[in-house]
Amino acid sequence: MQRRSFLKSSAVATGALVTGGMAHASAASATVSAVGKHQFKLKYAPHFGMFKHSAGDDLLDQLQFMADVGFTAMEDNGMKGREISMQEKIASKMANLGMEMGVFVAHTIYWSEPSLTSGKQDKLDQFLKEIEESVEVAKRVNARWMTVVPGFVDLRKDMDYQTANVVNALRLASEILEPHKMTMVLEPLNFRDHPGLFLNKISQGYQVCRAVNSPSCKILDDLYHQQIHEGNLIPNIDLAWDEIGYFQMGDNPGRKEPTTGEINYLNVFKHIHEKGFTGIMGMEHGNSMPGKEGELAVIDAYAKVDNF
Repeated sequence: MQRRSFLKSSAVATGALVTGGMAHASAASATVSAVGKHQFKLKYAPHFGMFKHSAGDDLLDQLQFMADVGFTAMEDNGMKGREISMQEKIASKMANLGMEMGVFVAHTIYWSEPSLTSGKQDKLDQFLKEIEESVEVAKRVNARWMTVVPGFVDLRKDMDYQTANVVNALRLASEILEPHKMTMVLEPLNFRDHPGLFLNKISQGYQVCRAVNSPSCKILDDLYHQQIHEGNLIPNIDLAWDEIGYFQMGDNPGRKEPTTGEINYLNVFKHIHEKGFTGIMGMEHGNSMPGKEGELAVIDAYAKVDNF
């Protein structure tokens, strides 16, 4: 290609890119104007991809959109796997927007073989090394919370021995986290979506956290999982309150936004707010409808269940 043709083609392409970007920004601004900025009572935290049709694929633009419609936090399970440069950009953008960072997954989760339950030294060493690595990620992105899932049951061991192995691992991890005032939150997961996992009930999480006895080890109460596994959401919140550090949600069935299933999130959120919870509420669910329409439905759903 001749240099003149190349420059002409490049100019056209650049112009199209800029025009496209401006058009997308304009569309996002129009969406924000139509929705308005909500003053949510709780710190609901969307995740990347939840508003990509409205904000575009760029993660920083998505953060801007979240803030513009009123969300004051964000969580990202995959944060640890992102390039350091991107972690730093996300942290800087969130700081500028006054947003808080929620959880990211702190370690390798074993979905089908025993890990922390087994008491094996190699699995314990790997877990503690990954917790140390997660401390550095948390510092970089201004996070205080990280998700821990103890993993699969060990069918060759009595449940009490497995519990002792898990408690030991979490005590050692807490020793790593405490100096940094960081907290791992243990997530009980339901038997239907994740059969065979060690931790599945809020009461069990409460027992483990009490045994660990550290401010760096608390419960992640995912209301979607708990509705499936045990229900009784508000009474269990009260019973385990002192050990709950973080909430996530999704309606059941479907694991979509509140108002699409059977959970009365208006009452649940009202109860959590009245108890004085000031932490983060992770929106770990999908959108019930595709495209921008579905994204607007998510925002509208949170406006409704926050209206107490």
